Amino acid sequence: MPDQDTENLQKRAKDYSSRKYTLAIIDTVYLVVLLFIFLGAGFSKVLAEVLQKFSAKNFLLLPLYVAIISLGYYLISLPLNFYRSYTLEHKFSLSNQKLGDWILDQIKAGIISYLIGLILISAFYYILKMSPGYWWLIISFFWIFFSLILAKLTPVIIIPLFFKYKKLSDEALRTRILNLADKMKVKILDCFEIDFSKKTLKANAAFVGVGGTRRVILADTLKDKYSHDEIEVILAHEFAHYRLKHLIKLILVNSLVTILIFYLIFKTSGYSLGLFRLSSLADLAGLPLILIYFVLFGIIMQPFEAFMSRAFERNADRMSLDVTGLKGAFISMMNKLAAQNLADRSPHPAIKFFFFDHPPVDERIKMAERQKI
Repeated sequence: MPDQDTENLQKRAKDYSSRKYTLAIIDTVYLVVLLFIFLGAGFSKVLAEVLQKFSAKNFLLLPLYVAIISLGYYLISLPLNFYRSYTLEHKFSLSNQKLGDWILDQIKAGIISYLIGLILISAFYYILKMSPGYWWLIISFFWIFFSLILAKLTPVIIIPLFFKYKKLSDEALRTRILNLADKMKVKILDCFEIDFSKKTLKANAAFVGVGGTRRVILADTLKDKYSHDEIEVILAHEFAHYRLKHLIKLILVNSLVTILIFYLIFKTSGYSLGLFRLSSLADLAGLPLILIYFVLFGIIMQPFEAFMSRAFERNADRMSLDVTGLKGAFISMMNKLAAQNLADRSPHPAIKFFFFDHPPVDERIKMAERQKI
């Protein structure tokens, strides 16, 4: 029988998860409604016409349009965003980040998102103009290629903008991780730790980068509270994803999804443009329509992607146990992570079906208990 503290923790985790997923649903519905209103009421067309009238340089039209709608959406959704990413995390004692630091992170994330979005959208309109018949295929390949470049640059450029990197100071742990990587035939640059505790009290570890930028990252909230056995089994799990080629499989699936979305836009845009009284996809005012396609298709694909991800995670769990033989460390690590991150150990099947990209903690522990070492 669970004790009172365990029951209270599980209730707290259920409450946190319930609020988190409710907010995620509200946020998605909110975005779709705003996009339909912005497009259907003619606000997008008015904005594009005003910018064309007052902007002497045509090359400034797209950057200005994207900047205005991005900033407008951010301001309109700010109360929801602030509650979800700041208030809720502090309410459940999962964050100690100061308000000023949160604002700075929001500004940096906004600038990065804007620049990435502008590159992708600019490429879309340029390729649409240059190749009217096959734009959907060319732009798909460009977006896929850009995502690979971004994966390579993320640990080198983007992560350091939010966290301080340093080489892993625990030499015994570093040696153990490098030996594990060698055992699993995984090439890594080195092992690093980041100051996660300045923003969140949650624990995390990651194996990030592509090629020469591939590295292990440990949050200080994990490094300082978990045993070397527990950290080894975590990283064995991350290395297993690489050994089982899960990243390549995810890239292929996401690539097919990207191609499918653009082909769907190509085949159905004549009808959808007519609904909103737009002349062509090349019309700047039609950009929200492209976003609607991606948001709605993302909603449809989410359960499938979550199902596939859960299958990958189960396989990585099994390999990590086979390689390390650390069943006890795996179980204790799972219990610690669940408590520290306030994870819902046994979610409702509908929540699991739609949102969970990892098997629930209780399922992972039961799998480990059954695993023969």
